[in-house]
Amino acid sequence: MTTRHRLNRSGDRQLNRALHVIALSRTRYDQRTRDYIDRRRAQGKTDREIRRCLKRYIARDLFRQLEQGTTPA
Repeated sequence: MTTRHRLNRSGDRQLNRALHVIALSRTRYDQRTRDYIDRRRAQGKTDREIRRCLKRYIARDLFRQLEQGTTPA
């Protein structure tokens, strides 16, 4: 049993919702994401933990893409 504490209840709720929708759609339609979920399940993670990991992965990927777009030419 793992006890998790939410550090900050505020934040960008629209962004969190967008990450959630992206995670759900990728779970249904993206084969790479399905493989990732299967690997995590084999490690003994719960569906909730897998979704949390997937959202963090998506957020890091989006941040990298945004960061690349702001570099001076």
